[in-house]
Amino acid sequence: MKNKNMLQPQQRFGTGWGIWLNRLGPILALLVVYGFFSLIAPASFSTARNMEMIARQTTIVGIAALGMTLVIISGGIDLSVGSIVALSTVVVAWLLQYAGAGPLTAAIGGVAAAALFGLISGTLITRLKVVPFIVTLGMMLVVRGAAKGIAREQKIDVDPGRLKWLQELLASVSQDKSWMLVPAGVWILVLLAVGTAFLLRYMRVGRHIFAIGSNEQTARLCGVGVEPVKVFVYTACGAFAGLAGVMQFSRLTVGDPTVAAGLELDVIAAVVIGGGSLSGGEGSVLGTLMGALIMTVIASGCTQMGMPNWVQQIITGCIIVVAVALDRLRHRKNA
Repeated sequence: MKNKNMLQPQQRFGTGWGIWLNRLGPILALLVVYGFFSLIAPASFSTARNMEMIARQTTIVGIAALGMTLVIISGGIDLSVGSIVALSTVVVAWLLQYAGAGPLTAAIGGVAAAALFGLISGTLITRLKVVPFIVTLGMMLVVRGAAKGIAREQKIDVDPGRLKWLQELLASVSQDKSWMLVPAGVWILVLLAVGTAFLLRYMRVGRHIFAIGSNEQTARLCGVGVEPVKVFVYTACGAFAGLAGVMQFSRLTVGDPTVAAGLELDVIAAVVIGGGSLSGGEGSVLGTLMGALIMTVIASGCTQMGMPNWVQQIITGCIIVVAVALDRLRHRKNA
């Protein structure tokens, strides 16, 4: 017999105001952080131009974090995201420069290569019954090595004439396209977020992801296909990271096997700050986007105030610790 509460565990903590506070907490946190820097940072921080820059800088982490949201809700983790982003930039550049592929084909190739490694991770986790931390830690090294091998341990430069619209995905909006408000890459992030939120809330696989993260054994007894769902989740995470790599390539216009080192930490932090639980069973697309925006706003505010990078890292680290501590306290209170 299927347990209805297990298939919708995202609603198991509190009722009424507690649920709304849980959902709106990341938004309130973003408003507080933005308001704080609006008061103490230079006037340029609150300009429309800087807001566009914040949106552009959030896109790469935001897209990769959507895939990580699925993984963390399912109770897993993926440490290979940064390496997959680097691999995607290398594959895109190689296809453009040496295979004569068009921009769309190259972009699809980069995403497909990334999804393949995500599929391998998911298969190893489910078949070998090895914890995700170990598998994805190993995959992080494997993928980074593959990227360096394809690029022969150097950057792959691409002729400007082959780039076409790829270089405009995260470029500042030109005057003749001001109606777009933000670059196409940001709109792609918005569309992906809507699609991911729809999957989690209205599709069966979304309910199964929550159920597995909440209690895998009970989900299995309820008839959930745990292994196929996990493989899907890690494949999707790889694909999202691959698309983030396409955005990274758009920003750099080179295939760089050393890029995005440590990006997986920013991606995980975005999900955690946004309310995702490392214990599984909790998380939301909106929260993840707010988490990514919070980190970007902090970085932008600190930069405009002339603060060194180490200060930004300390602030972000403290926020992550507080977010995890609050999550644990909430679990103990509702235990």
